[in-house]
Order: sequence, then structure tokens, then C-alpha cells
Amino acid sequence: MSRPLTGPGRDDDPRRMEPGVDDRRVVDDRTVAVEERVVTKPARTSAAAAFALAVGVAAFVCVLIVILSPVGLVLGIIGLILGVLGMRAARRVGITGKGVAIAGLVLSALAIVISIAFAAGVVTVLNNDNAVDRIE
Repeated sequence: MSRPLTGPGRDDDPRRMEPGVDDRRVVDDRTVAVEERVVTKPARTSAAAAFALAVGVAAFVCVLIVILSPVGLVLGIIGLILGVLGMRAARRVGITGKGVAIAGLVLSALAIVISIAFAAGVVTVLNNDNAVDRIE
């Protein structure tokens, strides 16, 4: 195999980039630079964070449908727990989903607050005799 007359393969070429000591190898009686590539796996989103978002959205929708408010309260509590687990999982190397977990936490917390406010309103109205008479 013949050696190139010019170019980065020649030892005396002024355009040749001088590699570091650790990245030189001898190939066909020539010292050549070796390119090192780092192959990384794509980061995975935490399953707990994804479920927290899904359950948080479901809880929020259930609370907005007033008759399903108790279901929304239960789903909100589950979403809150999953959101905390998703935040903890997102701290590990190679796992993402912190923003997804935060979105699930926010929606779950809103669902819980709205559900409690609705329940408090219902209890207040039912304990007021004048309001009950007006409803009847």
C-alpha cells in the first residue's frame, strides 16, 4: 500500500494536526491519529413521572366534572405520590422527566384543592337550613 504524497497522512505535512500522546496508533508502519467516539444511550423518561402527568390530567378533568369530584380527589392523591416518586427518579443518571413530574404534581395539587373546595361548599350549603329550604 502506498503512502499519500501530501495531506494529513504525511508526517512532514504542515497542515497535519498533532494528536495527543494517548490517541496515536501505528498502522502500516505509520503513526496515525485515532478518533475516539463516545456512544451514549438516549435518556429515558421516568415511568413514575409519566404516570403522574397522566393521573394528574385525569384527576383535574374529573374535578371539573363536578359529579366526579370524589374520584378526582383520589386520583389527585395518587398523582401527588407518583409525582414525588418521579422527581426522585429524575435525579438518577440517565433518567429524565423532572418537568413531567412537576406538571403532574401541579395538576394533582390543583385537583385536590378544587375537590376540597367543592366538598367544603357542599357541606356549607347543606348545613345551612335556609339554603336547604331554598333548594327544596
